[in-house]
Amino acid sequence: MIDFNDPAFVADPYAGLKKLRDIGKPLWHDGLNMFLAACHGDANDVFRNKSLGRIFKEKTPEFEWETFNWLHSDSILDSEPPKHTRLRALVAKAFNRNKIEGMRPAIERITSQLLDAIEEKVKSGENFDLIADYAEPLPVKIIADLLGFPELEEHLLRPWSQAIVKMYEVNPTEQYQFDAKKAAGEFAEYVRNLAEHRKRNPGQDLITDLAMVEENGEKLNSHELVATCVLLLNAGHEASVNAFGNGMVAALKRPDQIALLRQNPRGVTERALEEFMRFDAPLQLFERTATADTHIGGVAIARGQKIAALIGAANRDESVFNNPESMDLTRDPNPHIGFGAGIHFCLGAPLARLEMGVSLPALWEKFPNMELAGEAIRRPTFVLRGYESVAICSTVG
Repeated sequence: MIDFNDPAFVADPYAGLKKLRDIGKPLWHDGLNMFLAACHGDANDVFRNKSLGRIFKEKTPEFEWETFNWLHSDSILDSEPPKHTRLRALVAKAFNRNKIEGMRPAIERITSQLLDAIEEKVKSGENFDLIADYAEPLPVKIIADLLGFPELEEHLLRPWSQAIVKMYEVNPTEQYQFDAKKAAGEFAEYVRNLAEHRKRNPGQDLITDLAMVEENGEKLNSHELVATCVLLLNAGHEASVNAFGNGMVAALKRPDQIALLRQNPRGVTERALEEFMRFDAPLQLFERTATADTHIGGVAIARGQKIAALIGAANRDESVFNNPESMDLTRDPNPHIGFGAGIHFCLGAPLARLEMGVSLPALWEKFPNMELAGEAIRRPTFVLRGYESVAICSTVG
């Protein structure tokens, strides 16, 4: 049985995930105490099955984990209908397509600023770090701009987010737990104070919209508002950073895919970013709990038992994708489930696609001669899969 903490597996999980997929049905994992759905159809059903719930189990002792607990129990991600329906309707009304498309000028401006800074490094003969200099600050700055966080305080957001999301890993360490509790308290207090200020002094930002939004007489309460803002930052940039980094490293190791990006970056971008999400999924595992006896892939899941969709495994299912172990930036159709499915389809997917749709071709147009400068450094985590550092050498195009 797979050890999800094994460094070798974390570094390259796909051979092990294929073995799980070859079994052809969900199987029980004693170490995780849950079923694992590795096939595309089964993993898709885990997202969509109405007898499965996203049930957040509060951490104890309660007085230590109080803020962390309600940041999750009052968020869209960790709730189910009817609460999920109410929250999603309110958030979607504020975080709508017009709001997202209205971010395009800001995304273009932030992209240009980051590329100008990278250009100075390249002109002086330095390598740049694809993650630290581009993939990481870009979505953080975009989400911060969207929510209305002061620019001088943006540096606080990524460390808080990274500390919280490490709790989603298999068996988080005591240090991870300590950091997550501390970050949750500080992040929640920061957002709460900012939201209270916006209620008194409304702006054009999403925090103001969330504070004011109303649907059928319903509004977000204080905890729900803070939890939504924290979720938007955490989910809204973690996936973007990791998808961009994972996809770029994979492409840069494949001359045929590099050629596509160099020759026609704007023409290939739309399909390329979907292949980035499929080929090396930024989120590998999403768990739900049976709220009633049900079946997934012909396997009985008893009420109270957990089952997880293994997204990276599902996205390489041979019965769905041609040559799934090969990266193909022109792949079409591409029914990956990197953004989830059903009521748990990512609310921020349109923003993520817009971000990458602007930033990916802009990067290749500026630096068409990019190459990896040494081995990229992986994050030591499985559930949230990405790189810590990716050194790039290039000349200015």
